[in-house]
Amino acid sequence: MKYSMALVIVVECIRPSDLDILEHIHVKLFPIRYESAFFQDVVNGRDIVSWGAVDASRPDDQSDELIGFVTARIVLAKESEIVDMLGYDSSKSDQTLVYILTLGVVESYRNHGIASSLIREVIKYASSIPTCRAVYLHVISYNNPAIFLYKKMSFKCIRRLQGFYLINGQQYDSYLFLYYVNGGRSPCSPLELLAAIVSYMRSGFKSVAAKLCKSEDRKISRWSMCKESHSLVSGSHNKRNLSVERVGYECV
Repeated sequence: MKYSMALVIVVECIRPSDLDILEHIHVKLFPIRYESAFFQDVVNGRDIVSWGAVDASRPDDQSDELIGFVTARIVLAKESEIVDMLGYDSSKSDQTLVYILTLGVVESYRNHGIASSLIREVIKYASSIPTCRAVYLHVISYNNPAIFLYKKMSFKCIRRLQGFYLINGQQYDSYLFLYYVNGGRSPCSPLELLAAIVSYMRSGFKSVAAKLCKSEDRKISRWSMCKESHSLVSGSHNKRNLSVERVGYECV
């Protein structure tokens, strides 16, 4: 059944009283089974942050019942699987990420922007942490609606992981999605690559020009002594410049 009436969706932190419905929705939506300890950690905020969506337009006895949720946790950037997708400061001990653990909306409330609202809460939370550089998550390869949603919200699909999920004895691939916050960035953006190329060309041109000027000085002072010898010396300097003055820049 789809709800056609005007919805009044409220997003708020998940509470201990949400335990039963939270576990029920997870079981109904996901093929992966989560241990009871996971749900206890969620509702009590033990190393996990979470938000739930409720429909305040429902009858009073249902107005605070979860219809959607998102759970996430903070992880150290240097210990994550996406450390190679962050900028040079990712090796600092205080750099963090927010990893989305689960996201779901009950079927009758889908296509009302609830999932987007929940994701925005995570992004807002991550942006409020000065050390956080990105939000990331995994999506099973056949979940096309979720893939479309994350792309629509400007998440970047950075890689495909073969056999990431094992469900009922069968392996499924996963897509890894990433959303940068607080100045977080890829270590090799097109702009950085262009800047590096320009810097390399400028340094190369300047060095070659300097060598040529020095060679001209030598040419004036030594021309009468050894014209042929000077030509050989000038050529060797130019070749050495081209091989030594390179700017090291590696794109991952």
